[in-house]
Parts: sequence; structure tokens; C-alpha cells
Amino acid sequence: MPSLHATAFDHLTIICRDLEATRRFYVEFLGMTEVPRPAFSFPGKWFQLGSVQIHATQQSGEAGQAGWADRGTTIIPRGHHFAFAVDDVAQTLDTIAAHNVRIASPIQVRPDGYKQLFVYDPDGHLVELASE
Repeated sequence: MPSLHATAFDHLTIICRDLEATRRFYVEFLGMTEVPRPAFSFPGKWFQLGSVQIHATQQSGEAGQAGWADRGTTIIPRGHHFAFAVDDVAQTLDTIAAHNVRIASPIQVRPDGYKQLFVYDPDGHLVELASE
């Protein structure tokens, strides 16, 4: 049976409580660009980096609750998360502090030598920052 042959990764959708706090995290902290969004009948914002977009949708009965399930103090980097490549993970710590972003786990070195750091967005979505 032939594959569908998807041609590119287009977007992911996250559910959030506060669209402005989400905008500050993805635009002001991470450096994504807010892009125009179609006139849907529900609130949301779209952000873009390269050819990939994040579609932030306001929580509602139809969209569901914001964030991912509370895991207490357990950090599960193998679980639900998405990642951004940065120039140098170690140099992100001052920016993280300046934006009051909560760190989920300290800098770690993967077996392939990449450094990774996990932070939370305003709704608790786990976001990985990675660099060589």
C-alpha cells in the first residue's frame, strides 16, 4: 500500500488559558512571529518560525482544557513536548530568568552531545531548547 507522502510539517495546536501570556512566551521569549489567522469563530493566535506554525487556541468546552496533565514534580522529557533549536542552551539562562520562564529540568547532555533544557510555557506545555 503506498504512503500518503506528506510533503512538510505544517503546524501543531496548543490549548491555552491566556492568549496574551502565550503570545509573550512564543513571540517575545522564543522569537517566533505572530502571523495573521483566519476569522475563525473562536479565539486564538498563530505563531510561525521558518515554515512551521503553532496555533494557540483559547480553552473552551469544544477545545478542551489548557496545557497538559499535571505531572507533579516528575519531569518526563520522553513524554509530550516539542523542541526548538537555539544557538547555545547555556546562554539562554539569562533570557529565561528575564522572562520569568519556569525551568522544568536543568541542562542535560544527550548521548549525541547535544545540550538540552526543558522549560514550561504559561500553560505547562513542556518545551525543549536544544543546541550542539
